[in-house]
Amino acid sequence: MTNEVATPVMAFQKLEDFKTGQILLIDKPLEWTSFDVVNKVRGHLRHALKIKKIKVGHAGTLDPLASGVLVVCTGKATKGIETLQAQDKSYTSTIRLGAHTPCLDAELPVETWVNADHLTLEAIEKAAENLRGSIDQLPPLYSAKKVNGQKAYAVARKGGEIELKRAPVNIKKLEILGVKHREIDGHRVIDVDVYIDCTKGTYIRSIARDLGNSLSVGGHLVALRRTSNGPFPIADCVLLSDLIQSIEALPSEDA
Repeated sequence: MTNEVATPVMAFQKLEDFKTGQILLIDKPLEWTSFDVVNKVRGHLRHALKIKKIKVGHAGTLDPLASGVLVVCTGKATKGIETLQAQDKSYTSTIRLGAHTPCLDAELPVETWVNADHLTLEAIEKAAENLRGSIDQLPPLYSAKKVNGQKAYAVARKGGEIELKRAPVNIKKLEILGVKHREIDGHRVIDVDVYIDCTKGTYIRSIARDLGNSLSVGGHLVALRRTSNGPFPIADCVLLSDLIQSIEALPSEDA
């Protein structure tokens, strides 16, 4: 797959450029959904351009508790969203071993604690070996995966049961950056900082779960930051607030 992008990236000079088509690189803030960001951008563009409709979409969902690279397309650039979604992505994350949550991140309280203090870096590294390369990954129960027309998270939140199928992904790189033994509410856990380079559709929450399960202590994600999406690194991203200010300051052809 080529890294070439036909539409200029962050090259807007006037408001009409957003209708022609723009690829925007945004550092998604914590606690915002990807759709929150899209709606915010769309709302400001509609107001600035004095129009009722403009196409705006994102090229790869980030969970509310994740930050980092969110690629947002406007106007005719939305036609390239599928290609952008298919690109590899990279992340830095923190996996907490010894604590399991039903959603596999920190959105819900820990439901199971297991003492992880005995684990060594060598044991964690060995367990991580089985998570590298091409694997069939089971999505989280709390995910947007659909089964018989129902989103898994909607069923899970109602206490229902749903059978998810494994999907092929490729974990091209999984590097343990460091480990830290901690005590939380009297429970001994280990926080593992990890760098991950992977293909489209990979759930980092599932990696946290699988690493914890392979070590028989459970695990969940406590921090996640997307550092790149295809050719777009976090260094090229702007804060959402700064982007909105830039939009509001742009001239219009009608001005």
